[in-house]
Amino acid sequence: MSAQYLQVQTSIDSRDEAGKLMRSVVEARLAACAKIVGPITSTYWWQGEVETDEEWLVLMKTPAGRYEELQEHIKRNHSYDVPEILAFPVVAGNPDYLHWLTEETGTRAEPT
Repeated sequence: MSAQYLQVQTSIDSRDEAGKLMRSVVEARLAACAKIVGPITSTYWWQGEVETDEEWLVLMKTPAGRYEELQEHIKRNHSYDVPEILAFPVVAGNPDYLHWLTEETGTRAEPT
């Protein structure tokens, strides 16, 4: 069984940019809801060096059928050369919330 809904996350280097990205995905109806968590501290390899930076995590909820469009939107509107874009399946949830999520993104869920 494939997931009907996803939680997608990305991280970005400023609260202001996180807010702009969050608003743009919701306005485009690629996500019904987005949240910012942070600041967080990230340590990672980049161009042969270990880096540590402050970032903000953007969490977005969307039907699985909107993922490709959401991913492309994030890539176009993200300041990083290689943005983190990870999608996690939602295996269960409040049916009323999932219905709302579907309605607000202008999609319909695929039957399982």
